[in-house]
Amino acid sequence: MSTTMVDGLSIAYRQQGSGPPLLLLHSVFTDSRIWERQIDELSRSFTVLAWDTPGCGGSDDPPEGWTMADYAAALHGLVTAVGFKRPHIVASAWGAGLALEYYRAHPGEPRTLVLTSAYAGWKGSLPQDETDRRLERIRAESQLPPEAFIASWIPTLLAPSASKEIVEQVTSLMRDSHPDGPRRMSEAFAQSDTRDILSSIEVPTLLVYGAADRRSPLTVAKELNDAIPGSELVVLPSVGHLVFVEDAAGFNAAVLRFLGAGS
Repeated sequence: MSTTMVDGLSIAYRQQGSGPPLLLLHSVFTDSRIWERQIDELSRSFTVLAWDTPGCGGSDDPPEGWTMADYAAALHGLVTAVGFKRPHIVASAWGAGLALEYYRAHPGEPRTLVLTSAYAGWKGSLPQDETDRRLERIRAESQLPPEAFIASWIPTLLAPSASKEIVEQVTSLMRDSHPDGPRRMSEAFAQSDTRDILSSIEVPTLLVYGAADRRSPLTVAKELNDAIPGSELVVLPSVGHLVFVEDAAGFNAAVLRFLGAGS
């Protein structure tokens, strides 16, 4: 694990492998460790960098009121500091929303986009009442110890068929989450709407969703697929929101094929 300073914040990240740069962006309640199955395999073909979003893992908490543009600026500061030029970006859920915001600010930098369980921001993809419900829940739970709410999250993140090992991994990561990190990330995402840039995306884009996803339904997947020119949609069967955790082999194979590094 390495760290660097970006605008007064210590940002933690993992870097492994050699080859073209590939950036991994995680979602709420997790950190770079959630990508362990991707780091191990993708680093055989790429230089993989997985950050801990400010407010997660080994990174400092951001100030109150940060927007998705602020998170994107921090990400740009990190990749600039470590010399990570024109990366492929592989991102999940909130992280996919960040990837879109990053593309808005720096359209010439991403080489490709792999958006997993993605939204065009909560504001851009969900009804307002659903956005409000999600935000109210996370605000309330941020006042509680993780043990009070983790069990109720697992069925929304994983399919019923998820193995005990995977359930334990996700539970452990959620238990380690910063008290205010998920709330601040969710408050930013509740105001995020990237629909206006989807039609202008000019890099190859792969969308990956789980058929059993209860948080990012296939209706959202199809909306993004229709809006992003030339994008490809892959739906992996029998898995939920954390597609790349539940079906790491299927996800990694799809990514490697898309990026031209597969067999």
